[in-house]
Amino acid sequence: MSKLLRATTIAQAVQMGKPILARTRDTGGMRTFDARTIDSTGAFLLGELERLDQTLHEPLANVTWSRDMDLRSDVSIADETSSFTNSTFAAAGGPSPTGKSWIGKNTDAIAGIALDIGKTAQPLSLWGMEIGYTIPELESARAVGRPVDSQKFVGMNLKYQMDIDEQVYIGDETLGVEGLLNSTKVGATNVNKNWKTATPQEILDDVNLVLNNAWVASGFAVCPDKLLLPPVQFSFLTSRIVSDAGNISILEFLKLNSLSNSVNGKPLDIQPSKWCVKRGAAGTDRMLAYTQAENLVRFPLVPLQRTPIEYRGIRQITTYFGRLGVVEWVYPETAYYADGL
Repeated sequence: MSKLLRATTIAQAVQMGKPILARTRDTGGMRTFDARTIDSTGAFLLGELERLDQTLHEPLANVTWSRDMDLRSDVSIADETSSFTNSTFAAAGGPSPTGKSWIGKNTDAIAGIALDIGKTAQPLSLWGMEIGYTIPELESARAVGRPVDSQKFVGMNLKYQMDIDEQVYIGDETLGVEGLLNSTKVGATNVNKNWKTATPQEILDDVNLVLNNAWVASGFAVCPDKLLLPPVQFSFLTSRIVSDAGNISILEFLKLNSLSNSVNGKPLDIQPSKWCVKRGAAGTDRMLAYTQAENLVRFPLVPLQRTPIEYRGIRQITTYFGRLGVVEWVYPETAYYADGL
């Protein structure tokens, strides 16, 4: 449109009282990303000179519950509660009630053993999530080579893993249950000095303190062989060497010189956990010393199952479900917390 013709058109519009439709911007003939983009099925409007990376990039997430917790696998989808028992024995001595059970040749009264069995029961909560998609969505995703059904399954499984991770480490406030790092059944103490300003020997003293407390609480039956630390403190131990003349990090120094190495005959297993951050008293960071064994502490879990695919018009739906339990501290005296790192 020439300038003269455009000016005439504007003048006529003014005389007739019509609104002036002005072109606000020039797109230069390029395609734009707008509401027509069908991103739920992975189909996009692309320009001729655009190079789309076909890799499907999922959200960044990390779960570590399978590394730090043994499972109790005898539970089933039919169970609504998981339970275990703890037995307590009592026995009187012979001539001395607190001594050995001596008897004589002509003894006609022999002391017996007393037994008390206590049961601990905790809920097995039902977990479920639905996956659904329409036939047009499936066909559109298939046409562009991005399977929407498998991506939705990956998303559902990621949510499942993250829910287990939280349940294992800190339990659930809604259900009122505790986890590995915030149990009231486990004893707690404070470190002697903040690790940012502590020497390697002072850090080793703190580690041995929490290991020894658990060892004493268990009647010297079990000395913890695993330590969970906040990621920042773990990184600090990894990057800092023992001394200017030393050739190993503080982390390796702790593994080789801890009480656990001397008692158990193997280096202390030290791992980072994001759930240790601000789990201690007054919002401080927490350290956990424990022994990872199914007979000491475990997590009841019923693996996922799914219903047959249900067809509702052009929509296909299936539901995945399972049960998540509560961390079972069979012997909580074998673990100990240390706060204030």
